[in-house]
Amino acid sequence: MKPAPTTPDDKKTADARSAAKSVDWSDFRDHLSTATRDGRRQWVYPRKVDGKFFRLRTWFSWLLLMIMFSGPFITINGNPLLLMNIVERKFVVLGQIFWPQDMIIFAIAMLVFVVSVLVFTTAFGRLWCGWACPQTVMMEMVFRKIEYLIEGDAHQQRALNQAPWQAPKIAKKLLKHGVFYGLSFLVGNVLLSYIIGWQALYQIVTDPPARHLTGLGFMIAFSLLFYGIFARFREQACTFICPYGRMQSLLLDENSIVVAYDHTRGETRAPIKREQKFSARRQTGHGDCIACNQCVSVCPTGIDIRNGTQMECVHCTACMDACDNVMAKIGAPRGLIRYASLNGIERREPLRFTPRLMGYTFVLTVLVSLFAVLVFSRADVEATLLRAPGSLFQQMPDGRYSNLYTIRVVNKTSRELAVELKLENSAGSLQVMGGKLVVEPQKLLENSVLIELDPSAMKSGTTQIGLGVYVGGKRIQTLKTAFIGPRN
Repeated sequence: MKPAPTTPDDKKTADARSAAKSVDWSDFRDHLSTATRDGRRQWVYPRKVDGKFFRLRTWFSWLLLMIMFSGPFITINGNPLLLMNIVERKFVVLGQIFWPQDMIIFAIAMLVFVVSVLVFTTAFGRLWCGWACPQTVMMEMVFRKIEYLIEGDAHQQRALNQAPWQAPKIAKKLLKHGVFYGLSFLVGNVLLSYIIGWQALYQIVTDPPARHLTGLGFMIAFSLLFYGIFARFREQACTFICPYGRMQSLLLDENSIVVAYDHTRGETRAPIKREQKFSARRQTGHGDCIACNQCVSVCPTGIDIRNGTQMECVHCTACMDACDNVMAKIGAPRGLIRYASLNGIERREPLRFTPRLMGYTFVLTVLVSLFAVLVFSRADVEATLLRAPGSLFQQMPDGRYSNLYTIRVVNKTSRELAVELKLENSAGSLQVMGGKLVVEPQKLLENSVLIELDPSAMKSGTTQIGLGVYVGGKRIQTLKTAFIGPRN
């Protein structure tokens, strides 16, 4: 049988498909986008982007920034919203005061955080990095916008940096870096208020600088570090320092939602001709990607998302907005770059609740439940009872025996508490040396306690007794201790 004759149109279509498939993959993940071939720093100039996701991220960033700057001044029951006073070992979270005695709660909280990262990343990739990470929020929504305002868009910044050092360039650089350092100093003071409290910070700020030279020196140094991160280090904090990106290879699977390029729809790439209709591209063997490289030009880490999931990708959605804008202009469907999973792109599968995700979720549920029980059952007062060092039992004139103890009571609240001690289930009496136990807010009180028992209630040698700790008539703790007496 003779083959069917080929028409000129068939030959033209075959040649176009053959040419389209000859894509140059020479730069496919063979080098870092922020480094040259000889290892030098390659500055990234991301272009301005606008779109649905960028506007959503902007609004969400404003909310986060508002919480950050107002957090030190928000109080709950007289306590700050968040305080991490490492020096005094005092921690306040959502108005609840935690002390070193609550270390078990901190340990469980850290486990909850780690497992939450596992669950969240397994299901949604690096959504945290693009939307809520302080590095991304401050860099892209604060410092980057200031840079655009002073120096202009990417091509203007590139031209400015290549220009000779003349008055206009010097003025813009001084203005930008001055604003950068001033903002870094402000942010440093806000973060300090989360450590020492805004009242203490206000006292330091209003005092003469000579009284706090050491603290001022540390603040200037910290501000310089903060300034260096956002003025020079930038995306390298995410690609070189932060370990979260390197965890992706362990946590992501084919069902994880990531910022992904739909290669089944986009390949093979080719520019679109001005007179060509988009509906005719498929007939020539071309995909929806028109090789405009807009997704690369807006990326803050300089990667090409079309090369697949990469460690440097922080899921900032800039490429999604840029691609959607291009697709809208050429009349193609949006979503060539979108939130999707590998199975969602290749097999058109929805997100599945995989066995691994199910296991992580179960562990997280157990830890959250345990954390909730520990927090809600946590008493406002914690007491410890120890035998007085070097003391022995004494026989009283009425025939009873006495032991001397030392009691330590921690008041975890911000109000004064009167603590009452009662001897439980023992025939005897209890006496607090110095009168009543009244513990000041957020303080530790130490006192001596004398306990007497009748010989009829004692065993030979050692007798176990219980001591009830009461606040407001309610027993909040029972202390167990040994009462020493004579051997029969």
